[in-house]
Amino acid sequence: MANATQRTRVFVGRLAGTSVFDPIGDRIGRVIDVVVMFRLASLPMAIGLVVEVPGKRRVFMPITRVTAIENGQVITNGLMNIRRFSQRPVETLVMSELFDREVTFRDGSGTAIVEDVAIEQTRAKEWRLTKLFVRMKRGTKDAGNTLIVPVGDVLGLAMKLQNQAADQLVAQLEGMKAPDVADVLRDLPSERMMAVAKQLQDDRLADVLEELDGDERAVIVSGLEVDRAADVLEVMQPDDAADLVNDLPTAQAEALLARMQPEEAEDVRRLMKYGERTAGGLMTTEPIVLPPDAAVATALAHARRSDIPPALASMIFVCRPPLETPTGRFLGVVHIQRLLREPASSMIGSILDTDIEPLSPGDGIGTVTRLLATYNLTSIPVTDEGHLIGAVSVDDVLDHLLPDRWRDYDETILDEALDQQFNGEGELAEGTEGEEVT
Repeated sequence: MANATQRTRVFVGRLAGTSVFDPIGDRIGRVIDVVVMFRLASLPMAIGLVVEVPGKRRVFMPITRVTAIENGQVITNGLMNIRRFSQRPVETLVMSELFDREVTFRDGSGTAIVEDVAIEQTRAKEWRLTKLFVRMKRGTKDAGNTLIVPVGDVLGLAMKLQNQAADQLVAQLEGMKAPDVADVLRDLPSERMMAVAKQLQDDRLADVLEELDGDERAVIVSGLEVDRAADVLEVMQPDDAADLVNDLPTAQAEALLARMQPEEAEDVRRLMKYGERTAGGLMTTEPIVLPPDAAVATALAHARRSDIPPALASMIFVCRPPLETPTGRFLGVVHIQRLLREPASSMIGSILDTDIEPLSPGDGIGTVTRLLATYNLTSIPVTDEGHLIGAVSVDDVLDHLLPDRWRDYDETILDEALDQQFNGEGELAEGTEGEEVT
């Protein structure tokens, strides 16, 4: 809005991602969504914005704090509540819940799907939901055509439908990293979270589930058809899949494991035998494993694979056949930096690092952390009677050292929570290494 008297119409789809600035021009975040409330006999009122601030934290900004929306930016009066946004039952998120909603025209001319929503400032300086950008549904007159219609011309906008599609919301998530998609799902109502999850590709959903907390991913997997859930579990890293299956009721867990490919299910079952905070429970059974006569070029090609997490791609584990875990005799490791310094035709068996002390599957998280820090590693082998059975990566260790739902904490609270895990001087608090420290 250019001034206090000029009425402004803003489409939420274009507002999403817009930078938010304070009065002196410092960027404080970006718009994620718009919060509205439906009221009888009046147009829905926009009451605030969901803004993502540094640290990927999503907070609520009352619409009264917005002084201007112009030139692709939002200007505020500078006052911000840093408490994480938590949606109330009377609130509706425009992008998350209204996009893809089916509405019916009051005149009986057919049905349409909402693709965008406009909010407009009134003379009373309130922001109201005034217009809808809709696409006519198949089977109705003008099917496929798009229209801009007044909100008052349709029915069903405030009604939450079962099995509502999530096409527009999924499109907004395209290109976002898995942790950021997980943050979006975490803030959605449960029915919309499921709608989005069902429309994600298996590999994409697997990556997102690995970033969610146990209760959240258990809810999603429980809402999928059994065969689909089994397919997604097969794509996940085995350690994450094992953690997820452990969070499910026994009967449901067994049903999923029975639908998985036998070799994939066996990896998950093997990991489920170990304690959650032990090397066996933390490890993945799918690191890069090669024989000693493999060429440097071959090792680098494996490290470039897109399905290998960065923490695991930094190290090649060298073993005698068989190369599937549990392998033949474990010989040592080769670091990717060493590979980059060697001729492509050299055999990796000639450049082994045999000084790294492997973990045993029963070693606790304290031992794992100490060895990773001692050798400045991002991953470390786990062996049983001289055979490689997996590898622990530093990201899995961090996930278990951080408190539950750590993403919901601001920096100060997270620091305090970590101080309870450690003694304030960088040392683990007293307790059994393989168990939760309280």
